[in-house]
Amino acid sequence: MSNQERTNQETGRRLVEWFTRNGRDLPWRRDYEPYHVWISEIMLQQTQMERGVAYFSRWIDRFTTPCDIAHASEEEILNHWEGLGYYSRAMNIQKTARILCERYDGRIPDDPEVLRSLPGIGPYTAAAIASIAYNRPVPVVDANVERVLARLFDIDTPPKQVDTARRITELAASLMPQDQARDFNQAVMELGALVCLPKKPRCSACPVMDRCRAYELDIVFERPVPRKAAAYIPIEVATGVLIHDGRIFIQKRPASGVWANLWEFPGGSVEEGETAAQALEREYVEETEFHLADIMPITTIRHGYTKYRVSLHCFYCGLNGSSSTPVLHAAQEYLWVRPEHLGEYAFPAGHRKLIEQIRESPEFTRRLKQK
Repeated sequence: MSNQERTNQETGRRLVEWFTRNGRDLPWRRDYEPYHVWISEIMLQQTQMERGVAYFSRWIDRFTTPCDIAHASEEEILNHWEGLGYYSRAMNIQKTARILCERYDGRIPDDPEVLRSLPGIGPYTAAAIASIAYNRPVPVVDANVERVLARLFDIDTPPKQVDTARRITELAASLMPQDQARDFNQAVMELGALVCLPKKPRCSACPVMDRCRAYELDIVFERPVPRKAAAYIPIEVATGVLIHDGRIFIQKRPASGVWANLWEFPGGSVEEGETAAQALEREYVEETEFHLADIMPITTIRHGYTKYRVSLHCFYCGLNGSSSTPVLHAAQEYLWVRPEHLGEYAFPAGHRKLIEQIRESPEFTRRLKQK
């Protein structure tokens, strides 16, 4: 073993010792149940730790095993996932759960290659499950690990570049004590989450500060090298809460495409030359053949998904006509629901924010009482 290899192994052991003393008490760390590790990893790809713990606990209370997921309705899966975004991940969890119950007696495999063959489990998640649940000696590289290693080894290229990503994975492997993969991988991620922070690193609390090249060169804030900022596309969208005879109209989106199988209030993009209210009237006719009356602005909700930044212009509206039966052109089914039952259905994030805003609104209450 070379001097550098010995140094790296010593660095890895220090990180493990630090994690043993400082690691957070998280529910999936209490027994490293593979099913728990799997669900936590999928959830934490898209939410902060505190919210992730709350969602995880709610999920596990309802779905105690993969087979509980396999046998649940799609509506219930989406409802328990609501607020985490990327709903295809919830659907992939159910697809994988069904495979696990059919082929593996409900157990999670420990082989990264087998794990990668399952829906929704890519290289990162496969490595995390194999390492954290089963202590398999495979590196786990997330944004925290990229930042820690870019600083520790003064990596001067963006971590997402193919050659840089390969180097970071190799460095992580060189640091890892072979019999402590679980603790090592979590140690590096935890260090990035608690100490080696992006904007306010706590270098004095770092167990490997004396090994950190970026600290030595006083360039901690220049590592990792940022990649080119993504260009976001702004879009204007209108949607309407249609209230009739004390009920609210909702429709279920198609089984494929953006927000597949989620419920929504009808609406769509504001075209050039239209006002948001005009777009709402047009979209309702195109999607349901309903004509609207008594249109009133509620609010504008701003949110983002993938490469888009959305301004969602929200309105109250009523029916201009006596028929409450739509002709659906952009949805697979519809419902007229009481307001107290809206929480039983999964909505995209923007529409859920809208529901929360109108729930206690005097205007909402007034319209519900109208005949």
